[in-house]
Amino acid sequence: MDQEYERRLLRQINHQNLPTEARLSKCVSATCSPVSIKSGDRFIPTRAGSNWSINFHYANENCRSPNQTHKAKDVTTDSSKDAVAYAALLRNELLGAGIETVPDTLTDDRRHAVLTQDSHSLFRYTVHTKRVPFDSDNEVSPYSLSPLSNKSHKLLRSPRKPARKISKIPFKVLDAPELQDDFYLNLVDWSAGNLLSVGLGACVYLWSACTSQVTRLCDLSVDGDSVTSVCWNERGSLVAVGTHKGYVQIWDATGGRKLTSLEGHSARVGALAWNGEQLSSGSRDRVILQRDVRTPPSAERRLQGHRQEVCGLKWSPDHQHLASGGNDNKLLVWNSSSLLPVQQYSDHLAAVKAIAWSPHQHGLLVSGGGTADRCLRFWNTLTGQALQSTDTGSQVCNLAWSKHANELVSTHGYSQNQILVWKYPSLTQVAKLTGHSYRVLYLAVSPDGEAIVTGAGDETLRFWNVFSKTRCTKESKSVLNLFTRIR
Repeated sequence: MDQEYERRLLRQINHQNLPTEARLSKCVSATCSPVSIKSGDRFIPTRAGSNWSINFHYANENCRSPNQTHKAKDVTTDSSKDAVAYAALLRNELLGAGIETVPDTLTDDRRHAVLTQDSHSLFRYTVHTKRVPFDSDNEVSPYSLSPLSNKSHKLLRSPRKPARKISKIPFKVLDAPELQDDFYLNLVDWSAGNLLSVGLGACVYLWSACTSQVTRLCDLSVDGDSVTSVCWNERGSLVAVGTHKGYVQIWDATGGRKLTSLEGHSARVGALAWNGEQLSSGSRDRVILQRDVRTPPSAERRLQGHRQEVCGLKWSPDHQHLASGGNDNKLLVWNSSSLLPVQQYSDHLAAVKAIAWSPHQHGLLVSGGGTADRCLRFWNTLTGQALQSTDTGSQVCNLAWSKHANELVSTHGYSQNQILVWKYPSLTQVAKLTGHSYRVLYLAVSPDGEAIVTGAGDETLRFWNVFSKTRCTKESKSVLNLFTRIR
């Protein structure tokens, strides 16, 4: 190489590598004149220190706005899956990643896994001492007209999982007059016998999902009382009814008769939870009462830990722990032997009504906060640690897990009144459903775990297929006539 050309080239590279401050100071110094700087005859870019995998990965990330990034995580669409396949194809051809199947979703963890599974350099030179057959994964057939490698061909031929379709329209809309718009009440529950119980004003109605027949179970107006909560036992034979005056009534759904009326609370009973033959009730008087319906009412356990109204109660799937949420922003966990909470979580900034235990992971508990909090928070009750949280953007009114998949559904109030389906643990939104004009305060899951029913202050009950792809044809053609009016 010509020595003069080599000196000019080194001078240009050293000048480009200097910091900005150094170059400025050098130019303003007295010894620097415009005629003393000589430029090379061509531009040679410096790529030293570049990480091509990282730059390639973040090329599209940097140009996204926060709203676009959030929307991309909300729903997995066909276009997003095409983008994943295209990105994998580019990595194969440019970086030699060797990806043969399309990743399912574009989550951060999977993107990181794709990036780290092949650490080859961008440009490399190797000498093959042994000829490889033309059908090897490392070479393209000499008779192929495609410029793509065999790995990319396998990627394009790999079977793609069909996109999950969740209908944005409820398959049933039932009218429910006098359904109260009260955040602290629980007025809808679905039994194992496929009966839906709904508290409307002073009455409790039963609707059969099999026959669409409606029966009135009880009327508390004769006693000047009203319904504040309903809850089925696990077998679906008994329904507990909490009242505004603080009573808990046990009704036989088959015979339509009241078995007993339990006293003990001095204010309304807004939360109920069965645990075998034991019934837990939470009240505005801040007390949780546990009673066995087979024993005299005097045999009861009083759990005192909340400083304001108890508005959420749920027993764990193993029947060992009770989770309670209150208007004091506390989430408490009780066992069956102690009168004091064994765990207390205080991270929420608003009332905790939405509580749900995972049927898939032992000890996993999720809770949702009210308007001032808006967050879903996940807890490991085995260790007492907080796992993760996400801001939903609106008041969390109710939560329920899918019985068959690691997914959950949340219903919301102010300000969006929406229903969200989440994947766990990635917390990506599978679907967003809207239709209610008031807060979606009430939620229940069908006994087969495929459908949900939601209720709101707009006096409607809406049925959605969120955990299944198809529904029974007979169900979809049924004529509904609940509570005298249909919308």
